[in-house]
Amino acid sequence: MGLYLVIYFWCGTVQSESIDLSNNEASNLLELPLSCVEVEYPNKLGQVLNSDDDLLSPRTLHPSFYGCFDWHSAVHGHWSLVRLLKSFPEIEGADHAKSILEKHLTDKNIQRELKYVRENPSWERPYGWAWLLELASEIHTWDDPLARKLENSLRPLASEISKLYINHLPKLIYPIRVGEHSNTAFGLTFAWDYAVLMGDKNLRSAIETRTRDFYLSDKDCPITWEPSGYDFLSPCLTELDLMRRILPKDTFKKWANNFLPSLVSKEFVLEVGRVSDRSDGKLVHLDGLNFSRAWALKGLANQYSEYEYLSRVAETHIKYSLPNLVNDSYEGGHWLGSFAIYALLDYKQ
Repeated sequence: MGLYLVIYFWCGTVQSESIDLSNNEASNLLELPLSCVEVEYPNKLGQVLNSDDDLLSPRTLHPSFYGCFDWHSAVHGHWSLVRLLKSFPEIEGADHAKSILEKHLTDKNIQRELKYVRENPSWERPYGWAWLLELASEIHTWDDPLARKLENSLRPLASEISKLYINHLPKLIYPIRVGEHSNTAFGLTFAWDYAVLMGDKNLRSAIETRTRDFYLSDKDCPITWEPSGYDFLSPCLTELDLMRRILPKDTFKKWANNFLPSLVSKEFVLEVGRVSDRSDGKLVHLDGLNFSRAWALKGLANQYSEYEYLSRVAETHIKYSLPNLVNDSYEGGHWLGSFAIYALLDYKQ
C-alpha cells in the first residue's frame, strides 16, 4: 500500500516521500509487538476479586493475551503481528511472529479466554472488545494456511464479543465521548468493520441503529477543546471516523459540515498533541492521539477525494510521534506500535 512516509528509525527523523514502507522499516515496527506479547510483567489485570481463588497469574488467567502490560494491548499486539505479516510475508522475524501466534491462539487457550469473558461480561468493554474483533477481521483476510487455523480457534471468542455488543448497545442510553478507552465511537468503529466483513447482520444492525441514535444530531463538535491531557483518541475525529463508514456520502457530507464546520476549509490545521514525558504512562497517550487522529483524517481523505488536503495534517501528526517509537519506554512501547501500524497501513474506506 502506498504511503506518504518513509521511516528512518535509525536516525530519529521522518521525511515525507510518496513510497512504500520497506521490509526493513516494517521489520523495525515488528519488533515492537514481538518485544511485549510474551512479557508477562508488569501487568495490569483490571479484574474484580471475589475470593483468594481469583488471584492467579496473568498467564494463567489469559493464556492467549497475557503480555504487553494489559489484555487489550496484548490483543492488538497480536493484531500487529498479523497485519505486518500480511503486508510483508518475507519480513525478518516472520517465523518468530508466526510461532507466537500459533502458540498463543490455540483452541485450548481461547476457550480459557472465552470462559473469563463469559464470567465477566462487562470486562474490557468496549476497547478490548473492539480490538479483539479487529484481530479476528485481520486474521480472516490473511491469505496464509496458518490464518485458517487461528481463525477457527478465535471464532468462539469473537462470536461471544459480538453477542455482548448486541446485548449491551440497547442498554447504553448515552454515548461516552472521552478520549480514552471507554469512547463509544471507537468501540463501534472496529466492531462495524468486523460486522461488515463477516456478514454479521445482527451486529451491523445494532451498531447502525445506535450510531444514528447517538450521533446523527451532533453539531459543532468543540475540537478546539482537544486534547485533554491523557487523550489517545480525539472525541471529534473518532466520531467522524465512525460516521463516514455508516452514512451514505451525501448524508455524511451534510452531517460533517454541521459537525465540524472548520473541516471543509482547505486551510484546516490541527496542532499535534505534545508529549512532555514519555516515561509517564498517561502523558505518553498523546503520541497515540497523534496516530489515531492521523488514521481518521487519512481515512476520510482516502474515502472522499474532496478531503484530500487532510492528508497533510495526518502526516504532520505522524511525523511528530513516529521517531519516538524505537527505544521508547515500556509505558508507550507496549501499545503505541499498534497505533503506528494502523496509522501507516490501515485507512479503511
